[in-house]
Amino acid sequence: MSMRFEEFIAAENRLGAHNYKPLDVVLSRGQGVWLWDVDGKKYLDCLSAYSAVNQGHCHPKILQTMIEQAGRLTLTSRAFHNDQLALFYEDIAELTGSHKVLPMNSGAEAVESALKAVRKWGYEVKGVPMDKAEVIVCSDNFHGRTLGIVGFSTDPDAREGFGPFAPGFVVVPFGDAVALEKAITPNTVAFLVEPIQGEAGVIIPSADYFPKVRALCSEHRITLVLDEIQTGLGRAGKLLAEEHDAIEADVTLVGKALSGGFYPISAVLSNSEVLGVLQPGQHGSTFGGNPLACAIARTAMKVLVEEGMIENSAELGGYFLEQLRGIRSNAIKEVRGRGLMLAVELQPEAGGAYPIIHALKKRGILAKDTHGNTIRISPPLVITRDEVDWALEQFESVLTGIAA
Repeated sequence: MSMRFEEFIAAENRLGAHNYKPLDVVLSRGQGVWLWDVDGKKYLDCLSAYSAVNQGHCHPKILQTMIEQAGRLTLTSRAFHNDQLALFYEDIAELTGSHKVLPMNSGAEAVESALKAVRKWGYEVKGVPMDKAEVIVCSDNFHGRTLGIVGFSTDPDAREGFGPFAPGFVVVPFGDAVALEKAITPNTVAFLVEPIQGEAGVIIPSADYFPKVRALCSEHRITLVLDEIQTGLGRAGKLLAEEHDAIEADVTLVGKALSGGFYPISAVLSNSEVLGVLQPGQHGSTFGGNPLACAIARTAMKVLVEEGMIENSAELGGYFLEQLRGIRSNAIKEVRGRGLMLAVELQPEAGGAYPIIHALKKRGILAKDTHGNTIRISPPLVITRDEVDWALEQFESVLTGIAA
């Protein structure tokens, strides 16, 4: 006899660490933009597993690749070569224009790997005194949950109770190029930043910010590290969100949608100068670059491009944004977004986003709140115009109803 909804929730509460507060829905199946719960109710996914399933749930071509590769070879460790890693390198380098690739598993691992590499580059190439390297980051950043990363977070929930933290990080406001310039010292080796701050509520800087950032990093010989783990691979309506600002990072971090949601894989993409400092034995990962992950990622990238998902993100994202901005509700403070990375920020007196995402769930929309008053809207990039229109009806009904 299968478990009931309440039994699933009760078992999680009894046995699991309470480090998440999920919506009260138990999902059992997904296809494209749709999810079904254990009772058979259908939902439109407006979170996409934080942009990990850009290609849609259970994409058939990625699934087929996973099945075929899992039947051949899954893991060798990097002690040996495998016949998928080189092909993955070629595919991702061609797609992104990268010169060097370091494969890892999670987004946080990619961030940590980049931090290690830029510090080492600072000492061996730039000439920074040993153990004096500084990395500049932004307030309200989100780069992962490891101990090193939460040490430079400004979110009290992420930091509190986990210290002491590693030194060497300087925090400046996001979107403020003057503050960045003031923070630069001879020991600065990198600036780590999200092109669009996702967890902070889809915060998009002014159009002149990243061109100024690029110029400052070039002038002071600082490695510009763009965390595109959530914004990249089509989410913001371009292959990489940096394209909106007509700049190129020195190091780019990708993950999440790199596997279409099938398997953990991330990558540090770089010029050879930065990743070139890593020598055998100095960094690694048992699962990093495994043949199963590489094969899946190759197909995930292929369908993203061949099936026009990036263009669809740009086109329908623009339409979604325009229509959301047309909703007349006193509860709405601001609607913002790029591509299919959208957010509705509510007025402080609207009572917070949590009641609204529950109301949306009842109407068949799964979305998630962030920072109390903001609803993130990030459906898979395979969404259609009709599905966007249906979603808009639900958002309008809930948002105007709350205002009333």
